[in-house]
Amino acid sequence: MSRTETDKPGRPRGTAGENGKLASLVAELCQANGGLGRLPGECPGRQPLPSRDVVIDIVEALRTVLFPGYFGTSELTADSTAFHLGSTLDRVQRSLQEQIRRGLCFACDNRSVETRAECDARAESITRQFLARLPEIRRILATDVQAAYEGDPAATCPGETIFCYPGVLAITNYRLAHALHTLGVPLIPRIITEHAHSVTGIDIHPGAIIGESFFIDHGTGVVIGETSTIGKRVRLYQGVTLGAKSFPLDKDGNPIKGIKRHPDVEDDVIIYSEATILGPVVIGRSSVIGGNVWLVRNVPPGSRVTQAQVRQDAFENGAGI
Repeated sequence: MSRTETDKPGRPRGTAGENGKLASLVAELCQANGGLGRLPGECPGRQPLPSRDVVIDIVEALRTVLFPGYFGTSELTADSTAFHLGSTLDRVQRSLQEQIRRGLCFACDNRSVETRAECDARAESITRQFLARLPEIRRILATDVQAAYEGDPAATCPGETIFCYPGVLAITNYRLAHALHTLGVPLIPRIITEHAHSVTGIDIHPGAIIGESFFIDHGTGVVIGETSTIGKRVRLYQGVTLGAKSFPLDKDGNPIKGIKRHPDVEDDVIIYSEATILGPVVIGRSSVIGGNVWLVRNVPPGSRVTQAQVRQDAFENGAGI
């Protein structure tokens, strides 16, 4: 039996009518993408978008720098550590600079040859500034690791929290993303924190401000909104939400961006599982917020907030309320 034209290797199978329908569908999708498509011709000099895979690889490489011997090459010695850190940072610098350049392009509505050169220079400057912050990021992460060890009686050593705890992974990604966010890098910080979110179930916006010695126990379902601020030595449990109560709208009915809408949690606060705290409220220093509490108001320092206690009354001889 001879092959038909559409049965030849490398050619789509199906009837001419089916192929025509497919071509029509492709044309329709190309013409009406609803703003979901991004074509190079729309913006002179536009570069490719940042690569999620490359950004994630950069974060994993930085994890080996921040926790040498725990991730990546495990057989490090005093002599080989410097070489490992140097070679890793050299690779990260080149790769990160390219991704930052792409991120800057993504945020730019119109590009020209002149602004392209400015973008290149800005990406190089931001990359240098970010790498210079790594020692401070590592110092703060050391306090987070110690807080995880001291805050969980099940932890046998600080190294166990580095290896195994989702909270440490999420806060590491956050601290890297936050540094990039404060340097004005678009898109890439969100890629970093959303990757941690997908892996751990912990959602921390890179714009949040979080002090040192921060511990998230268990972690799944924790949400920390963009304008949240968290002080030092704060502990959260699974399911805690630091969210927005409402979204103010402009005259056209669109949410107003860039305003304060999330809680401020002061130093030494503990918030237990499934507590929900909404709006620009203040949780005072050294307060304890119990599990499943719903809060939309300020809490004075030193407070203990719990659900109303369940009351069980016994009625005898048919008595009622």
